[in-house]
Amino acid sequence: MSHVPPPKRHPYDQWAPDARALDIVGDKWTLLIVRDLASGPRRFVELQRVLPGISTEQLRSRLNRMVADGMLTRKRYREVPPRVDYELTDRARDLMPVLGELARWGYEWAWSPPRESETVDLGAIFRLAPGLVQPEGETGTVEFKVDGDAGASCTFTVSGTEVTLSEHGTDRADARVSGDRSAWIRAFSPDRDRSGLEISGDEQLAETLLAGLQAGQQHSTRSARAVV
Repeated sequence: MSHVPPPKRHPYDQWAPDARALDIVGDKWTLLIVRDLASGPRRFVELQRVLPGISTEQLRSRLNRMVADGMLTRKRYREVPPRVDYELTDRARDLMPVLGELARWGYEWAWSPPRESETVDLGAIFRLAPGLVQPEGETGTVEFKVDGDAGASCTFTVSGTEVTLSEHGTDRADARVSGDRSAWIRAFSPDRDRSGLEISGDEQLAETLLAGLQAGQQHSTRSARAVV
């Protein structure tokens, strides 16, 4: 049996595996931190940037708890100013399929075009790839690029049955998908309008990534009516 984290301050106090899991991952922000570390280690300030709405104290508290729970590792570097990286452990990476299923449920029952109050970070959708995309023996690399948005490139490596990603561009992609910010938003909104995206290279591989990240949107008309 793996190491069992100490009880939370407010546990569910129920001897059931789902309750035990929620003791660890049921707090606000925890699963989104897992998602946002799926592409690799991040510094504290980088996590603040991709998690709008979280306070400095909330983030510090949540990261400390996740380290204590064996969900994250914390690595300190002897630099000036001090640098600390947070990275997922295997325990946390095993949650990516769970996040994928949660995203599918969200597409099915809670999806709509962006609300005025919502921050639109396309990378938040891209980072779901390890949990959402299910390749069937395909291999290769695909770059997604948001034109006009400095640094908004993501490279996916498809290897047999899994997908990994890095939030950097590459000169050696087998396929590329590009478009401006509004084109990407239309592509992931309920209508799945990809007309503004340009695909080059291995179109089948690009389709695997796009279709996987849009999983569940075939019923989007009902979803949009439900949440508007």
